[in-house]
Amino acid sequence: MAKQSQKRIAAGQFKAKCLSLLNEVAEKGSEYVVTKRGKAVARLVPMESGGLKSLKGSVLYQAEDAFLDDEEWDMEKDEERHLEK
Repeated sequence: MAKQSQKRIAAGQFKAKCLSLLNEVAEKGSEYVVTKRGKAVARLVPMESGGLKSLKGSVLYQAEDAFLDDEEWDMEKDEERHLEK
């Protein structure tokens, strides 16, 4: 998809046309700068190819029965226990 120049749109117009603008951005790669009183406040740009990244495999460890009892959780105690492993 070829990158196009950014178009400016007032927040009120953006609100009224939001769904059609989202479709245009997704289909054509258009980019918009949303303004309030002439000042840029947000950008609407296409997602990078590949979309959202998975969090699969990102858990470092799983605490055993972390919140299954009535005992109050102590972050430092849990961290020390984890470091001992």
